[in-house]
Amino acid sequence: MIMNQRKRYNKAFTLIEMLVVISLIGILAALALVSFGGAQKQARDTTRKSDLKQYQTSIEGYANRNNGNYPISGSTVISSGTVCTALAIGTCPADPKDPVLQYKYIGDGIGYVIWSSLENKTGTFWVVCSNGKTGEYVSTSAPSSITCPI
Repeated sequence: MIMNQRKRYNKAFTLIEMLVVISLIGILAALALVSFGGAQKQARDTTRKSDLKQYQTSIEGYANRNNGNYPISGSTVISSGTVCTALAIGTCPADPKDPVLQYKYIGDGIGYVIWSSLENKTGTFWVVCSNGKTGEYVSTSAPSSITCPI
């Protein structure tokens, strides 16, 4: 019976084994966070594009109610309230990451340009124009006139 007791093995993990497993989990978590950041940026850009499409629909609805005239505004942040009130939106959607940046609008009653900078592509803006064009605009500065830049 004494022989059987000696052959029993300890079934616990050693400290070294535990440290190796914890470090591997840490490395995998760090890699996952790095790749997840790019996916988050792309998701926020998709939200921006969707919001601008909703604004375009609201602006076109406004024009239908007002003899084909778009809201008049200088270069303004849509969240300032005046554009959203005119469009009967209620609450303006906020930029997914930075509410200060918001969506911009230029309108002279005849046409409009709305845009937002894209987070995933530096120096790129997503632009929606009254002539129906929608797309990316690459520039160091945002659109500054009613003329569609794309």
